[in-house]
Amino acid sequence: MICYLGLAYNLYLLNHNVALQQRFIHRLKNIGNFQGAYYELIVANCLIRAGFELALEDEADESSKHCEFSAISMLTGKKYWIEAKMRSVSGLFGKTDLDGTTHWDPTSLMSKHLGDALKKPAPDERLVFIDVNAPLTKGTENPQWIERAFQRLEAREMDLKEGQQAYVFVSNMPFHSNLDDEDLRRNVLVYGLGIPDFCKPGQFRLTELYKRKQKHIDVHNIFESFKTYPNIPTTFDGSLPSETLKKDALPIKIGETYFFEGIEGNGVVGKVTSATVNETERKVFYGVLTKEKKSLILTGDISVDALADYKAHPDAYFGVVQQASKNLRDPLEFFEWLVESYKDTSMEKLLDFCKNAQDFNTLKQLPREALVWELCERWTISAVGSSRNTDDTINPA
Repeated sequence: MICYLGLAYNLYLLNHNVALQQRFIHRLKNIGNFQGAYYELIVANCLIRAGFELALEDEADESSKHCEFSAISMLTGKKYWIEAKMRSVSGLFGKTDLDGTTHWDPTSLMSKHLGDALKKPAPDERLVFIDVNAPLTKGTENPQWIERAFQRLEAREMDLKEGQQAYVFVSNMPFHSNLDDEDLRRNVLVYGLGIPDFCKPGQFRLTELYKRKQKHIDVHNIFESFKTYPNIPTTFDGSLPSETLKKDALPIKIGETYFFEGIEGNGVVGKVTSATVNETERKVFYGVLTKEKKSLILTGDISVDALADYKAHPDAYFGVVQQASKNLRDPLEFFEWLVESYKDTSMEKLLDFCKNAQDFNTLKQLPREALVWELCERWTISAVGSSRNTDDTINPA
């Protein structure tokens, strides 16, 4: 179902966001070309959902070598040159011993695919996607091919031409080789080929990791999109499934006024000023301001279907965009949450936070943004340290 509906949704996304060229349909109907088109559509899905605008290339134009398509980030405005290749394996996607490999190593064709992609002149930054087309590895450990892929990329990096670089995604989307399996895992390795400050091992301050992530945020967003492929929506108009399928009443919206029954005898009319969900207890907590300017905290239940809607869109479930609470299990994620919370805080307030610090005179010389980062890093380190012996939300790796 993932293969079938995923392909259908990929075609829909392409048609809805760019254009569904007839060449894609012809390639899908041709057994010799099906695999290439299938993987390109997976990549297109992930790019579109990651916030990219695609521009398809005219492959009938033989005057020059070109990529599968290009993509422009709607977040940063950067344009990327896209190459997508999948390893051909005998017995899969109509491949035989004549045009498919029987080699045991899923990374056996990686160097060739990468070399072919780098041969094409790229006017923009490169995004190269290579799928190893390997069976699903059972268990919770990372498959062995990931380490081999990393080693191959490291070796290739030693032989790059001047100015040659690319963001390389090595994926395994194995749904087609496990048609009767309910395990929906997929694996993706991301590597900055010739890019020294992206996905390289080492020890860094949280502030440095944050700045690097922001610099390469487009690629981070693509990675997150791959993790949730194919992400087929239950509805196509953006409405909540529990609402559209009439399973629940419409969720209460922040900023709207409601009559709440059973409050203070006969009920009360009040405007909802805030709302949050306790997922464990399946409870909703509302902050309500009555016409008499009295503040109340009210509690309600949330159904299983409505809770699923909330988990899918926690930031906007209550009708306004707000920072949703979440379990933060990674120090960098906690740091990012703090930065988002305090990024608009005044300099006066920030200095008040650190007025008792021994290096206060140094801190007050920092620009406001740098001071936010410094304080958030110190708070994160403090939180991580205090949670090492407790069952807290911070669980440093």
